[in-house]
Amino acid sequence: MRSEVTIDLGAVRRNVRRLLAALEGAELWAVVKADAYGHGAAEVARVALDEGASTLCVVTAGEGVALRAVVPDARILVMGPCFGDDLDRVRSAGLELAVAQPPFPADVPLHLKVDTGMGRYGLLELPDPPANAVGLMSHFATADVDPAFAALQLQRFHAAASVLPQLQAHVANSAAALRLPGARCSAARCGVALYGLSPFGVDPVDDGLEPVLSWRSELAQVKLLAEGESTGYGRRFVAAQPTWIGLVPVGYADGFRRDLTGTEVLVDGERRRVVGTVSMDSFAVELPGRLPKGAPVTIVGDGVLVEEHARVARTINYEVTTGIRSAPERSRRVFVDG
Repeated sequence: MRSEVTIDLGAVRRNVRRLLAALEGAELWAVVKADAYGHGAAEVARVALDEGASTLCVVTAGEGVALRAVVPDARILVMGPCFGDDLDRVRSAGLELAVAQPPFPADVPLHLKVDTGMGRYGLLELPDPPANAVGLMSHFATADVDPAFAALQLQRFHAAASVLPQLQAHVANSAAALRLPGARCSAARCGVALYGLSPFGVDPVDDGLEPVLSWRSELAQVKLLAEGESTGYGRRFVAAQPTWIGLVPVGYADGFRRDLTGTEVLVDGERRRVVGTVSMDSFAVELPGRLPKGAPVTIVGDGVLVEEHARVARTINYEVTTGIRSAPERSRRVFVDG
């Protein structure tokens, strides 16, 4: 097998407990959109509910319908807009729906989404709630990077919630749940923290979180580059002296992004630098000397954090995990619960 992605559901359990403790009585709503940020929606959903999450949050009607088949009694909120026959599917599956503009559909529990500063989906004025409205929600733009603006959004949200106290108020994301106590309201929608990824781009342990995903491969070939020889497209790495390199059979088709040149992985337990251009199906690492074919490579895990790769790629950690693909002919996905 070219690589193996392991999802530790035991770590999900511990992250759920950590978030419930932080919420101090508020409900935890587990965000499992985009296949649980690349971690497996069905498996994560079961574990999150088992550990005390009260609601599942997705973005599309299709995601919600698929989960309904797995967790027939769970409360499931579809947070994105409907298209085509989506509304009929939401109704038939017994899902709830976030709405950001009128007209408001009937015969489905609705969560009115107000725009308090995100500038994305959301009502700009608070309407008279329809009889089937059950929730009031908003979304933070800067809870991870700008507490002052988050506080302004929270003030606006509390003002709206005070007008509609009969609706269940929920606004906190992972960052706010962990570090903005006033945002917890009656429920918090947490995604990234469930997976042991830091909403602040730092080491997850700083907030008591445990990474869930690990990714491993091995050296498929080891070769010695002579001085002046190169590896990869564009000759981005040219050996200044005789240099051993190892080729790992993982590339951007598997989710190891093309902009990860320069990041570090573990080779035989030691950190090694990724050199040259990442190819569709492989990348190269600089070695201290000759290593055997088959030497283990850890791409994520054992102290190598998704956050490190994200910094090299100048992106966020969950863009990295949602991009990891586990096609049967290329990579294996394993779930453990220990």
